[in-house]
Amino acid sequence: MLLKILDHLEEWMIAFLMGGATLIIFLSVVHRYGTGMPIPYVQDYLLALHFEWAQELAIIMFVWMAKFGAAYGVRMGVHVGVDVLVRRLPAAWRRNTTLGALVCGMLFTGIIGSLGLRFIWGNGMHYALFTLFGLDAAGAPQGPTTPDLEWPTWIVYSVVPIGSYLMCFRFMQVSVHFLRTGELPHHNEAHVDGLDDDDDDMFAALTPVTPLSALGVAR
Repeated sequence: MLLKILDHLEEWMIAFLMGGATLIIFLSVVHRYGTGMPIPYVQDYLLALHFEWAQELAIIMFVWMAKFGAAYGVRMGVHVGVDVLVRRLPAAWRRNTTLGALVCGMLFTGIIGSLGLRFIWGNGMHYALFTLFGLDAAGAPQGPTTPDLEWPTWIVYSVVPIGSYLMCFRFMQVSVHFLRTGELPHHNEAHVDGLDDDDDDMFAALTPVTPLSALGVAR
Protein backbone atom coordinates (compact mmCIF):
# COMPACT_ATOMS: atom_id res chain seq x y z
CA MET A 1 0.00 0.00 0.00
CA LEU A 2 2.73 2.45 0.97
CA LEU A 3 4.71 1.56 -2.15
CA LYS A 4 1.70 2.29 -4.35
CA ILE A 5 1.26 5.66 -2.66
CA LEU A 6 4.95 6.42 -3.20
CA ASP A 7 4.69 5.35 -6.84
CA HIS A 8 1.72 7.63 -7.45
CA LEU A 9 3.33 10.55 -5.64
CA GLU A 10 6.43 10.11 -7.77
CA GLU A 11 4.42 10.08 -10.99
CA TRP A 12 2.24 13.03 -9.94
CA MET A 13 5.31 15.04 -8.96
CA ILE A 14 6.95 14.44 -12.34
CA ALA A 15 3.75 15.33 -14.21
CA PHE A 16 3.20 18.48 -12.13
CA LEU A 17 6.77 19.70 -12.53
CA MET A 18 6.86 19.02 -16.26
CA GLY A 19 3.48 20.59 -16.92
CA GLY A 20 4.14 23.56 -14.64
CA ALA A 21 7.54 24.35 -16.15
CA THR A 22 6.12 24.10 -19.68
CA LEU A 23 3.24 26.44 -18.80
CA ILE A 24 5.57 28.97 -17.17
CA ILE A 25 7.87 29.03 -20.21
CA PHE A 26 4.89 29.43 -22.55
CA LEU A 27 3.48 32.36 -20.55
CA SER A 28 6.91 33.94 -20.36
CA VAL A 29 7.35 33.80 -24.14
CA VAL A 30 3.86 35.18 -24.73
CA HIS A 31 4.56 37.98 -22.26
CA ARG A 32 7.87 38.83 -23.94
CA TYR A 33 6.36 39.07 -27.40
CA GLY A 34 3.23 40.79 -26.12
CA THR A 35 5.18 43.63 -24.52
CA GLY A 36 6.71 44.41 -27.91
CA MET A 37 3.36 44.92 -29.60
CA PRO A 38 2.08 48.53 -29.50
CA ILE A 39 -1.45 47.61 -28.47
CA PRO A 40 -3.11 50.32 -26.32
CA TYR A 41 -3.76 49.33 -22.70
CA VAL A 42 -2.69 45.72 -23.36
CA GLN A 43 0.97 46.64 -23.74
CA ASP A 44 0.87 48.80 -20.61
CA TYR A 45 -0.74 45.97 -18.68
CA LEU A 46 1.85 43.45 -19.84
CA LEU A 47 4.73 45.82 -19.05
CA ALA A 48 3.39 46.10 -15.51
CA LEU A 49 3.71 42.35 -15.08
CA HIS A 50 7.10 41.08 -13.97
CA PHE A 51 8.24 37.71 -15.29
CA GLU A 52 11.91 37.95 -14.35
CA TRP A 53 11.44 34.98 -12.03
CA ALA A 54 9.96 32.70 -14.72
CA GLN A 55 13.25 31.42 -16.14
CA GLU A 56 14.71 30.68 -12.71
CA LEU A 57 11.58 28.83 -11.57
CA ALA A 58 11.42 26.82 -14.80
CA ILE A 59 15.05 25.74 -14.38
CA ILE A 60 14.41 24.69 -10.78
CA MET A 61 11.33 22.71 -11.78
CA PHE A 62 13.14 20.93 -14.62
CA VAL A 63 16.01 19.98 -12.28
CA TRP A 64 13.58 18.59 -9.73
CA MET A 65 11.75 16.73 -12.49
CA ALA A 66 15.03 15.20 -13.69
CA LYS A 67 15.91 13.90 -10.22
CA PHE A 68 12.50 12.33 -9.65
CA GLY A 69 12.49 11.09 -13.23
CA ALA A 70 15.80 9.30 -12.64
CA ALA A 71 14.26 7.37 -9.74
CA TYR A 72 11.21 6.61 -11.87
CA GLY A 73 13.52 5.36 -14.61
CA VAL A 74 15.14 2.84 -12.26
CA ARG A 75 11.74 1.55 -11.17
CA MET A 76 10.41 1.20 -14.71
CA GLY A 77 13.65 0.00 -16.33
CA VAL A 78 13.86 2.80 -18.89
CA HIS A 79 17.48 3.80 -18.29
CA VAL A 80 19.86 3.12 -21.15
CA GLY A 81 22.17 0.20 -20.47
CA VAL A 82 24.81 -1.65 -22.48
CA ASP A 83 24.44 -5.34 -21.65
CA VAL A 84 25.95 -6.92 -24.77
CA LEU A 85 28.84 -8.40 -22.73
CA VAL A 86 26.66 -9.40 -19.77
CA ARG A 87 24.36 -11.41 -22.03
CA ARG A 88 27.33 -13.47 -23.25
CA LEU A 89 28.35 -14.52 -19.73
CA PRO A 90 27.27 -17.81 -18.16
CA ALA A 91 24.03 -17.69 -16.20
CA ALA A 92 25.68 -17.60 -12.76
CA TRP A 93 28.15 -14.90 -13.78
CA ARG A 94 25.40 -12.91 -15.46
CA ARG A 95 23.34 -12.97 -12.26
CA ASN A 96 26.29 -11.88 -10.10
CA THR A 97 27.26 -9.15 -12.54
CA THR A 98 23.73 -7.77 -12.53
CA LEU A 99 23.63 -7.80 -8.74
CA GLY A 100 27.00 -6.08 -8.63
CA ALA A 101 25.73 -3.35 -10.94
CA LEU A 102 22.65 -2.85 -8.76
CA VAL A 103 24.79 -2.65 -5.63
CA CYS A 104 27.03 -0.08 -7.32
CA GLY A 105 23.94 1.92 -8.16
CA MET A 106 22.82 1.79 -4.54
CA LEU A 107 26.23 2.85 -3.25
CA PHE A 108 26.62 5.68 -5.75
CA THR A 109 23.18 7.19 -5.19
CA GLY A 110 23.49 6.72 -1.42
CA ILE A 111 26.83 8.55 -1.38
CA ILE A 112 25.49 11.38 -3.56
CA GLY A 113 22.46 11.69 -1.30
CA SER A 114 24.62 11.85 1.83
CA LEU A 115 26.97 14.42 0.32
CA GLY A 116 23.98 16.46 -0.84
CA LEU A 117 22.43 16.33 2.63
CA ARG A 118 25.69 17.44 4.18
CA PHE A 119 25.90 20.31 1.70
CA ILE A 120 22.41 21.71 2.31
CA TRP A 121 22.86 21.27 6.08
CA GLY A 122 25.76 23.71 6.00
CA ASN A 123 24.12 25.90 3.36
CA GLY A 124 21.25 27.14 5.53
CA MET A 125 19.25 24.08 6.57
CA HIS A 126 20.99 23.98 9.96
CA TYR A 127 20.08 27.60 10.63
CA ALA A 128 16.49 27.24 9.36
CA LEU A 129 15.65 24.15 11.44
CA PHE A 130 17.27 25.44 14.62
CA THR A 131 15.46 28.75 14.23
CA LEU A 132 12.16 26.99 13.55
CA PHE A 133 12.35 24.95 16.77
CA GLY A 134 13.71 27.82 18.86
CA LEU A 135 17.18 26.33 19.30
CA ASP A 136 20.45 28.20 19.42
CA ALA A 137 21.61 28.70 15.84
CA ALA A 138 24.66 30.78 16.71
CA GLY A 139 27.50 30.11 14.29
CA ALA A 140 25.22 28.45 11.73
CA PRO A 141 25.22 30.25 8.36
CA GLN A 142 21.87 31.56 7.24
CA GLY A 143 22.71 30.61 3.69
CA PRO A 144 22.24 32.46 0.39
CA THR A 145 19.04 32.91 -1.58
CA THR A 146 18.27 32.59 -5.28
CA PRO A 147 18.71 35.81 -7.34
CA ASP A 148 15.14 36.28 -8.63
CA LEU A 149 12.80 34.30 -6.40
CA GLU A 150 14.91 34.93 -3.29
CA TRP A 151 14.25 31.41 -2.05
CA PRO A 152 16.77 29.82 0.32
CA THR A 153 19.14 27.83 -1.86
CA TRP A 154 19.17 24.93 0.57
CA ILE A 155 15.50 24.30 -0.26
CA VAL A 156 16.25 24.30 -3.98
CA TYR A 157 19.28 22.01 -3.55
CA SER A 158 17.37 19.66 -1.26
CA VAL A 159 16.28 17.77 -4.36
CA VAL A 160 19.79 16.29 -4.53
CA PRO A 161 19.49 14.22 -1.33
CA ILE A 162 15.75 13.61 -1.79
CA GLY A 163 16.08 12.41 -5.38
CA SER A 164 19.28 10.47 -4.75
CA TYR A 165 17.89 8.63 -1.71
CA LEU A 166 14.72 7.86 -3.65
CA MET A 167 16.83 6.50 -6.50
CA CYS A 168 18.83 4.43 -3.99
CA PHE A 169 15.58 3.00 -2.64
CA ARG A 170 14.50 2.11 -6.17
CA PHE A 171 17.78 0.25 -6.73
CA MET A 172 17.09 -1.69 -3.52
CA GLN A 173 13.56 -2.44 -4.71
CA VAL A 174 14.80 -3.69 -8.07
CA SER A 175 17.49 -5.78 -6.37
CA VAL A 176 14.98 -7.53 -4.12
CA HIS A 177 12.74 -8.23 -7.11
CA PHE A 178 15.70 -9.58 -9.07
CA LEU A 179 16.72 -11.89 -6.22
CA ARG A 180 13.19 -13.27 -5.99
CA THR A 181 12.34 -13.64 -9.66
CA GLY A 182 15.61 -13.28 -11.56
CA GLU A 183 14.06 -10.57 -13.72
CA LEU A 184 14.74 -6.88 -14.11
CA PRO A 185 12.07 -4.29 -14.86
CA HIS A 186 11.77 -3.76 -18.58
CA HIS A 187 9.78 -1.05 -20.27
CA ASN A 188 7.75 -2.16 -23.28
CA GLU A 189 7.89 0.68 -25.80
CA ALA A 190 4.85 -0.70 -27.63
CA HIS A 191 2.63 -0.57 -24.55
CA VAL A 192 0.33 2.40 -24.07
CA ASP A 193 -0.72 3.24 -20.51
CA GLY A 194 -4.46 2.95 -20.04
CA LEU A 195 -4.82 0.42 -22.85
CA ASP A 196 -4.86 -3.26 -21.86
CA ASP A 197 -3.27 -6.00 -23.92
CA ASP A 198 -6.72 -7.37 -24.77
CA ASP A 199 -7.67 -3.96 -26.09
CA ASP A 200 -4.50 -3.90 -28.15
CA ASP A 201 -5.38 -7.24 -29.71
CA MET A 202 -8.96 -6.12 -30.37
CA PHE A 203 -7.74 -2.87 -31.96
CA ALA A 204 -5.31 -4.78 -34.16
CA ALA A 205 -8.07 -7.17 -35.21
CA LEU A 206 -10.40 -4.30 -36.14
CA THR A 207 -7.75 -2.38 -38.06
CA PRO A 208 -8.19 -2.98 -41.79
CA VAL A 209 -5.17 -4.42 -43.54
CA THR A 210 -4.45 -3.08 -47.01
CA PRO A 211 -3.31 -5.81 -49.43
CA LEU A 212 0.17 -5.42 -50.81
CA SER A 213 -1.19 -5.59 -54.31
CA ALA A 214 -3.30 -2.48 -53.70
CA LEU A 215 -0.14 -0.61 -52.74
CA GLY A 216 1.64 -1.68 -55.88
CA VAL A 217 4.08 -3.89 -54.00
CA ALA A 218 4.97 -7.19 -55.60
CA ARG A 219 4.94 -10.27 -53.48
